[in-house]
Amino acid sequence: MLSRVPRISQQLLLYAVFIVAFLAPRGIAAQPYRLDSNKGLQPRNVTVDRLSYRGRNAVRVRSLPSTDAVYDAQKSGTGGGIVLLEGSSFHNGTIEVDVAGKPQAKAPALARGFVGIAFRVPPDASKYDYVYIRPTNGRADDQERRNHSTQYASFPENEWLKLRTESPGKYESYTDLIPGEWTHLKIEVDGIKMRLYVNGALQPTLLVNDLKLGDCSGALALWIGFGTEAYFANLRMKASEH
Repeated sequence: MLSRVPRISQQLLLYAVFIVAFLAPRGIAAQPYRLDSNKGLQPRNVTVDRLSYRGRNAVRVRSLPSTDAVYDAQKSGTGGGIVLLEGSSFHNGTIEVDVAGKPQAKAPALARGFVGIAFRVPPDASKYDYVYIRPTNGRADDQERRNHSTQYASFPENEWLKLRTESPGKYESYTDLIPGEWTHLKIEVDGIKMRLYVNGALQPTLLVNDLKLGDCSGALALWIGFGTEAYFANLRMKASEH
């Protein structure tokens, strides 16, 4: 094809191709976090151990009985706690992880197996945005519970009850879930927007256009709610270029 073009035109064409290739956005490789040991994990109000669960190397995170015992269902908090990922840094981009959650044995009746990811966490973990699933709600025999299968919240000023009371249905949605089974979560964050995709869906299950902490940066953390036994595997983070 190029042989039919004058030599000078060939050179200009090749030069243009080079410039376009050079200036085109280049993807940043996803950064994996090997969740098959306790190394680099900083638990806060939860216990962490390593094990194999349903064919995958994973870390298990459980809420503390002492924390669960004082949980008040009328408060807007969710109990549980987080596991900070040492050395992680996140602003905008994509987080992918496999999670499995279920209520612990003898957990409070309102336990749902809450499990998810907190992001943009400061060093003192004094505040953070997070998104999670309620596995026992996915196939509940009650439509209202099913509608509460996924949830966005922000610690400590905008927990789930406050958001549900002030904006019913805006920060939670339905998706099919089974307690204790692996569920793939993909979380896209861009400025003050967040999108949650579940189990490879092409369309987001939950959309948030007003992240309560604004456009900020911080670490990643594993997150669980009260009365929960959760498993995490195959965590990957990919930062965007803007």
